[in-house]
Amino acid sequence: MAAYGAITVAIVVPVARAGQLRTNKLATATALIFFSCAVGHGLHAVMAYRTILENAALQQMHQMSSLTWMWPSAVWDLFTATVGVYYWSLRRGYGVLLGKGAIYVDPWGQHRLDEADAREQAARDVAEAQRATLATVVERIDDAIVGMTPEGVITAWNGGAERLFGYTAAEVLGQSPTMLTDYTNTGQQTDVLARIRHGEPGLQYETQRLRKDGTPVDVSVSITSIKDPAGTVIGVSAVARDITAATEAAEQQRAIIERTHQAQRMESLGKLAGGVAHDFNNILAIIANYTDFAIEETADKPDVQADLTHVRSAVQRATNLTRQLLTFTRGDTVQLQDVDLNASLAEVQAMLQRTIGEHIDLMTVPSRHPLTVHADPGQIQQILLNLAINARDAMPEGGALVLEANAANLDGEELNMQPPLPAGTYARLLVSDTGQGMPPDVVTRVLEPFYTTKARGQGTGLGLATVYGIVTEAGGSINIYSEVRVGTTFRIYLPLVTAAPEVPAASPTTTAPPPGDGLTVLVAEDEPALVRVIARILTNGGYHVLTAGNGPQALALAQQHHCDLLLTDVIMPEMSGPRLAELLHTRNPDLPVLYMSGYSNGLLGTTHILDEDIAFIEKPFTADDLLRKLATTWNHSPQPAPR
Repeated sequence: MAAYGAITVAIVVPVARAGQLRTNKLATATALIFFSCAVGHGLHAVMAYRTILENAALQQMHQMSSLTWMWPSAVWDLFTATVGVYYWSLRRGYGVLLGKGAIYVDPWGQHRLDEADAREQAARDVAEAQRATLATVVERIDDAIVGMTPEGVITAWNGGAERLFGYTAAEVLGQSPTMLTDYTNTGQQTDVLARIRHGEPGLQYETQRLRKDGTPVDVSVSITSIKDPAGTVIGVSAVARDITAATEAAEQQRAIIERTHQAQRMESLGKLAGGVAHDFNNILAIIANYTDFAIEETADKPDVQADLTHVRSAVQRATNLTRQLLTFTRGDTVQLQDVDLNASLAEVQAMLQRTIGEHIDLMTVPSRHPLTVHADPGQIQQILLNLAINARDAMPEGGALVLEANAANLDGEELNMQPPLPAGTYARLLVSDTGQGMPPDVVTRVLEPFYTTKARGQGTGLGLATVYGIVTEAGGSINIYSEVRVGTTFRIYLPLVTAAPEVPAASPTTTAPPPGDGLTVLVAEDEPALVRVIARILTNGGYHVLTAGNGPQALALAQQHHCDLLLTDVIMPEMSGPRLAELLHTRNPDLPVLYMSGYSNGLLGTTHILDEDIAFIEKPFTADDLLRKLATTWNHSPQPAPR
């Protein structure tokens, strides 16, 4: 009875606490069964106890008493049977507790459980959808996502990694990531994995990896450790992003900045070179003219004249070098004219023989017939010099360099012409070397701005790009042929000038310059030695000379004396030549002016110091040049009325 009562309590108490006494009918019925069993056993025990205690004398009375106790027991047994029938009907109706190990849940509870299951299933579906979406994103993203063990064995490989590196997942799973590196970066990768294993949460760095086809790719790599709940590193996640385009853009930006700085340096160099050339040309004018004076005075001494002739030749070479310096530093001052390529070839050869180096065998092959192109002579020299210097750098151990000029007939179908040219006859310059040569991939890019194969600091990548710009601007084209360890040939095609170049009429140099006829020339020049040279030349030429060391002195002399012509330096201290002429023209508008300067006329025109149509003579000049130019200036000016 006690056991049945304990079971009844064990059922009723939790059901009551759960508030299911009314709703959980099967539990309640079960409790009633055990309760009825407990009460029934109690009644039977009481009846047995009373029977034992009664004596035989009272047997009759006991039988009557037993009859009295039997009907409650029978009624209670009937109640217990009813509860049992009710219990089994509930079991069959609910279909529970019929299987082995089954646990009963009432319909209301089952409904709540079903709702909970539905919510849990919905959550699982959402999570699964999110995982599927994330897996799709990981697979479709352009970044390479790679999973590895802490020891560096690849365990995961997404589609971005396949597209970036060219390997499929089947080719790399189980392999070491060192297959993506060259020998120079293997140590770096090993060090990174070791740092991750020793506790660093993540690292980010930029490096270079190799694709399946062997081509390098610049990547930004982010390495992150994967840990279990206990904090142990169980894996490594690597995300690699292709930054090749960004690196190239940054490099191009750096090159642009470097080009800007170089342009600024060249501008400063141009100003410096112009100033040096101006002063140097004054010195050369003094040397040249005093040499000419000495030659005139030593007609009876041929040995002395021979020595002086060598001095005069050296002066001419120095003059040419100074003009070339101005040509290369004058920026965009381009003076187009008919240029003989054979003459340009000879000039460049003379320059290179002194600078190319004894380990280079320099040869020139001029054209058998005159080759004339319409271009800037300085730019033609720049083309040849740039190509020759590149050829020299390609032959560190020595070799042969050939400069050649000839004519070529093109049919318009030639390959590898940059840019293509229509059919016709062209002037052609060839620069060939026996140097290291270039592979095809370098040949295709060698004309690009900022592209160079030289070490950092040894080349800007602008030399050949400048050549290409000059050639294309002149309407020409470039062809490059190169073989590794054999050599390289650059072929420059330029439009050929077929008509004979116009030669301006000039007085024969064998005749003497026109006499000065006593005309008064006011000379303004800040170099005293050159003033003395000019005064001597003009005096010997029949002119009356007034000399001034600067502009204010020239103005004072003009107020005191009549002047027929003004010969003035362009740039002087205190007052420039154009300003001096402007002030003198306020009193004498028809005063002819001849300017002289150590700067080139093109440079002065570019800086807007002088107009293009003014009378100008470039230093250094000879006595003959000065007298003829002064006579031409006088003849082309309005003649004043007779005095």
